[in-house]
Amino acid sequence: MSDVQKNVLGEDLELCGSNPITGYLRDGCCNTDNSDRGSHTVCAVVTDEFLEFSKSQGNDLTTPIPELDFNGLMHGDSWCLCADRWLEAYQNHKAPYVKLKSTNIKALEKIDLDSLKEFALDIS
Repeated sequence: MSDVQKNVLGEDLELCGSNPITGYLRDGCCNTDNSDRGSHTVCAVVTDEFLEFSKSQGNDLTTPIPELDFNGLMHGDSWCLCADRWLEAYQNHKAPYVKLKSTNIKALEKIDLDSLKEFALDIS
């Protein structure tokens, strides 16, 4: 992918997280392409509350999956979440914080910017 993708603020997309390495393309950014059916575009800083909610919804992000080189997430990790999963957590008052500068503009196809701004860590 040669072109830099844009964030929800219309700027170049910034790194979301490298420890653990995140992103649908495992490049540390919430880049996406046509094969990303889940739209892994929201750069979230996960909380224990969100991780418990996600697990209760059938998406366990805490259990390691060594064969996929996934060690499981812990409170405070940055991770590119599916836009639908973040929105579901938001609607259930369990949304994790987000890094707007690292959240792909494609997330706005499912989530309005004001909702994301409510949980933004990188703007005041």
